[in-house]
Amino acid sequence: MKNLKKTISELHTFLIFWITQSFSVLGSEMTNFALVIWVYQQHGSALMTALLTICSYFPYILLSIFAGALSDQWNKKWTMLVCDSFAALCSATVLVLLTTRNLELWHLYLINALNGLMNTVQQPASEVTISLLISPKHYQKVSGIRSLSNSLITVLTPALAAAMLAFTTIQVVIFFDLMTFSVAFIVLLGFIKISNDAKQRPDKKETVLQSAKKGLNFLKKNRGILDLILFLSIINFTVSIFSAALPAMILSRTGGGKTALGMVNTFSGLAMVLGSILVTVAPTPKSRVRVIFSSLLFSMGTENFILAFGRSTPIWCLGAVLGWLFVPVMTAQMDILLRSIVPVQMQGRVYSVRNTLQFFTIPVGYFCGGFLIDTVFEPFMMTQASGSLWHVLFGMGRGSGAALLFLVIGILGLFSCFPFLADKKIWNLEKSA
Repeated sequence: MKNLKKTISELHTFLIFWITQSFSVLGSEMTNFALVIWVYQQHGSALMTALLTICSYFPYILLSIFAGALSDQWNKKWTMLVCDSFAALCSATVLVLLTTRNLELWHLYLINALNGLMNTVQQPASEVTISLLISPKHYQKVSGIRSLSNSLITVLTPALAAAMLAFTTIQVVIFFDLMTFSVAFIVLLGFIKISNDAKQRPDKKETVLQSAKKGLNFLKKNRGILDLILFLSIINFTVSIFSAALPAMILSRTGGGKTALGMVNTFSGLAMVLGSILVTVAPTPKSRVRVIFSSLLFSMGTENFILAFGRSTPIWCLGAVLGWLFVPVMTAQMDILLRSIVPVQMQGRVYSVRNTLQFFTIPVGYFCGGFLIDTVFEPFMMTQASGSLWHVLFGMGRGSGAALLFLVIGILGLFSCFPFLADKKIWNLEKSA
């Protein structure tokens, strides 16, 4: 109990920041979940739905490399306050357009792109803020805590959003989003003190291009981190195809629908909660790199195949649990490696370069997933004769093409893990952390 009280005392400011920001993220994710359902119900297209995420990621990827340079120079607190306020304004705009029955699909694409632009600057500022609020000895605990909150958000988002949509309207979901933003804004503005010491900023005033180049040069000199980031970019490509295919399959299949999609997402979140608790209480692993590889191999080798051949919500939920159980374990080890190796005054720039390199495959994957379902896999399954092997394996009707795509994703995911084993530079990170 003494150790627990001491830890809570040392992490007091971080815990307040974490709780209120997580509350705000919950509201934002509920809005995103509700809008995905709204778009799919309006248009019935996996590609149109996937474009919501693509529009969010494009500015994030294109400009992240420069945003980190600005983040290292700007006041972290005010950067987050301004970016969060703009995101809230975007949510308020959607609320007004919905209420007046003027909301169009292109409005959502534009608003998501603007939100992505703000997130480009906000995300590295938030990452560096966490490093400023905690001691290195708490990195593993904090990584576990953050994974826990992300997991709880994954659990609560579909459950709360689906409940609100069932008993109220999408406008109520967005209003809840704005309320959570208000709480986080007030707490950050009035109760969180973030050091802005000159020692934590770049050594001299640099241009944005010079700062971005420094981030790139740091990764070039630390090839293990760079190779790990590039490896995860390949994994992100596979996962984003998965994310584009999941709602298209479950919303379309017999026995599926909004409730089934909500349950699958909820079980994904519950699995991540368990994984987060595991990484929070577990001792330091002998090899963080091995944990990252093993976690990814297990995730890729289970859920995709279960979703491909499963025909009911309980089976899909089982796949979700197996697929997401060790994801928090993997992300925590990655986070600890980065925070341990990258100096605080360089983290904004390095994280931003990381964001560009590691996440540029996400919009590509979402586009490929939506395009392949709408134009390749669903039409292919529709042309198969009744009783064919394809129908025996993947079922009939809408959603069967997405099920076939999950088989392809599973094979792609497994094969993309094995080059990791041969990269000595990644394994040498153990000596640097």
